[in-house]
Amino acid sequence: MSTIPEQFSNAAKANLDNQFTNFSALTSKAFEGFEKLIALNLATAKASLEGSSVTAKQLLSASNPQEFFSLSTAQAQPAAEKFVAYGRQVSSIAAETAAEFSKAAKAQFSETNSKVLSLVNEATKNAPAGSENAIALFKTALGNADAGYQQFTRSAKQASDTIEANVNAAVSQFNTAVKKGPIAAAAE
Repeated sequence: MSTIPEQFSNAAKANLDNQFTNFSALTSKAFEGFEKLIALNLATAKASLEGSSVTAKQLLSASNPQEFFSLSTAQAQPAAEKFVAYGRQVSSIAAETAAEFSKAAKAQFSETNSKVLSLVNEATKNAPAGSENAIALFKTALGNADAGYQQFTRSAKQASDTIEANVNAAVSQFNTAVKKGPIAAAAE
């Protein structure tokens, strides 16, 4: 049978190994998110350059100022839609990466909490008489840490949902304004 210090030492080593593994996985997920963002930015830049070239040719072919302004106004809606689509894709990439981080953190916290509680329960079997209060205090502290983590997770999720709702509302207002067009918006 191993001693309590050996058990704690082994648990600490296992926890450190687990944290390193999780850190490596999170780093990998972060790089995946950055790769997606870079790919999106490159594709958007390429499409923007191609679109600008086509738009410039159309505008240069205008035979009078009214046709020029009509063509430029007609380009506002597709440009706005592309901007909104880009924003949604960026938001999706960020949300996906954040969800992976949250999932990994939750799993790590739950696993660590479970292991510590198991170790404490094992240690209490061999604890000297009179240490019951200290053990109960430690278990209460673990329970409070878990409750605090759960509250933090709920608050972070609520904040994320609120931000997403605000972004969606802003995008909706932007779409409405673009659909009205500059002439209709100026008339209001």
